[in-house]
Amino acid sequence: MHRVCVFCGASSGRLPVYADAARSLGAALAARGLGLVYGGGRVGLMGAVAEAALAGGGEVVGVIPQELVDRELAHGGLTELRVVGSLHERKALMAELSDGFVALPGGFGTLDELLEQLTWSQLGLHAKPIGLLDAEGYWRPLIELARHATDEGFVRESDLASIAVATEPEALIDRLERMTREERPRPKWTRPPAP
Repeated sequence: MHRVCVFCGASSGRLPVYADAARSLGAALAARGLGLVYGGGRVGLMGAVAEAALAGGGEVVGVIPQELVDRELAHGGLTELRVVGSLHERKALMAELSDGFVALPGGFGTLDELLEQLTWSQLGLHAKPIGLLDAEGYWRPLIELARHATDEGFVRESDLASIAVATEPEALIDRLERMTREERPRPKWTRPPAP
């Protein structure tokens, strides 16, 4: 694993612990020599994770749509800033540049990015590890929903088990690196009916 894509909020959220988690993750990635790929913003948790990674001497690649650059939301001090035409292009390029994914707390955009990668993994379109940094139990409701979807037959146990969850960045990175080394066949969810 060389680069980790981090999905997170463009706001800092209600609790200071969310920004603390973002800074801790950025610092931990830099300390491990892992590059950060993220949404390119300078505000909220996006700015916090990027600043911490940069302060630790890490590579930070931002991917941001031109519309957000025009609103002066782009971070000006990154290793590299890639400007794209749309949010769809942003998500595709972030996925292409990354070897794994981590979600910090965030809103609908973070959920959209995370769920797309979970779906792609479930369909066998990639075998990159996916993790949740569960700061202050933020992801607990989503984990419970995923457990419910599995119990109801919509998500396979193996797909549920392939989501790494940790409350500390170092432990989460350890799990992602172990998952990267494991051979994990990712058959598509749908199969033709047996004859």
